[in-house]
Amino acid sequence: MTDAATIAAENDDFRQHPSKGVLILTDGIRCNSAKDIAKIITKVRNFKRFTKGNDPYGEHDFGSFIFKGHKIFWKIDTYDTRFLYISPYISGVRLAHKVLTIMYAEEY
Repeated sequence: MTDAATIAAENDDFRQHPSKGVLILTDGIRCNSAKDIAKIITKVRNFKRFTKGNDPYGEHDFGSFIFKGHKIFWKIDTYDTRFLYISPYISGVRLAHKVLTIMYAEEY
């Protein structure tokens, strides 16, 4: 099993470079203007406010923030290479694919 610090570093890198995996914007997020979507993605990419409350395992796989009065969640999940199951391999791009989902809290 990979240690939390390694997973956190991989998740931070993925958030800052979402083209290394799959980025999903929910319908609610996609209803924003292109300019606001870019701002939301930038906030996710630069997120650093990890606490025991939002990151209990130290893996940097979830965060939330307020944007224009609405709470936004982002979540990273790791799937097997066929995108069928959550991957038992947390680390390693050859063994798993990361998916970053950005959504309004009420869409969760």
